[in-house]
Amino acid sequence: MTVDSTAARKPRRGSSKRAGAKAGAARAGEPELVQLLTPEGERVEHPDYSIDLTPGELRGLYRDMVLTRRFDAEATTLQRQGELGLWASLLGQEAAQIGSGRATRPDDYVFPTYREHGVAWCRGVDPTNLLGMFRGVNHGGWDPNENNFHLYTIVIGSQALHATGYAMGVAKDGVDSAVIAYFGDGASSQGDVAEAFTFSAVYNAPVVFFCQNNQWAISEPTEKQTRVPLYQRAQGYGFPGVRVDGNDVLAVLAVTKAALERARTGEGPTLVEAFTYRMGAHTTSDDPTKYRRDEERELWEAKDPILRLRTYLDREGHADEAFFAALETESDALAKRVRDVVRTMPDPDNMAIFENIYADGHALVDEERAQFAAYQASFAEESH
Repeated sequence: MTVDSTAARKPRRGSSKRAGAKAGAARAGEPELVQLLTPEGERVEHPDYSIDLTPGELRGLYRDMVLTRRFDAEATTLQRQGELGLWASLLGQEAAQIGSGRATRPDDYVFPTYREHGVAWCRGVDPTNLLGMFRGVNHGGWDPNENNFHLYTIVIGSQALHATGYAMGVAKDGVDSAVIAYFGDGASSQGDVAEAFTFSAVYNAPVVFFCQNNQWAISEPTEKQTRVPLYQRAQGYGFPGVRVDGNDVLAVLAVTKAALERARTGEGPTLVEAFTYRMGAHTTSDDPTKYRRDEERELWEAKDPILRLRTYLDREGHADEAFFAALETESDALAKRVRDVVRTMPDPDNMAIFENIYADGHALVDEERAQFAAYQASFAEESH
């Protein structure tokens, strides 16, 4: 419950419910980080980051995490049934995504990887639109400009450069919106991320780099990615970094809000490292039992982000059984809609791949289109 951050300190707001939350060392074997809600669901205060939410807002965060987890579980099941080609689960990372997603303003712009299903939910992207690319029927499924939420990026780390360039443009436009880029601990080893850090610092770009350190870059642990905590890398580039409990939705919300506000007011970039854990496989093509122990997962199950917020809601009387029952009904309805939509997604026009390549046409593309059309027609001939 202590902070070890290179970020500039902010004045404390409000009164503390627990004195001395910053004092002492972090729990044994755990890094020092910003925390406002313990794994046991106990609310604590932090001297540098504070947040005051109404019971309704707390219930909203809980609803976001529950529905996001249910959608994610449904997508994983659909992939196992052959309805999707691949799926990257966010299981265990709900607090990191919902907390940071809810910290953004509508005019902020988000650059995700391929796992930010919770952030997409916060930005108002229909969850079924996330599935088209994984089913292979479109190249993304949504208009990035409708929700200021960019299409998923499969190339590891490249979105950090896209976000930096966009943020530099935002600064030139003179608006007070901010940009946030998501990436994982493995992507932090990519050259694109290092270049993004350099450019954002030099040009004082209004961007927040949000690293979800789920501790496994596919089968490589974090200690094979870095010799220092990831957030400390920011110091070498000349901007602040902070590590937050990524399973604590309240702390993530508070820290990300502060970082985004810092960007909007012309103070430049911030690196937020959300220390969390990938409970499932890297993607549905991965088998995590080959490289990590069951005991490790069990340890993190006790820190479940949804369970700790529910414990707090129960303890404080902020939610009753009617709320939880209604949420379960809503969750079931969402799951059914996801199943129905995926199974009825229309296949794309086979010839559409040749459109929108050259404005005035191209001889080679025309030749390839004709060859592919003849190839497709051969199947119809064989069936007769």
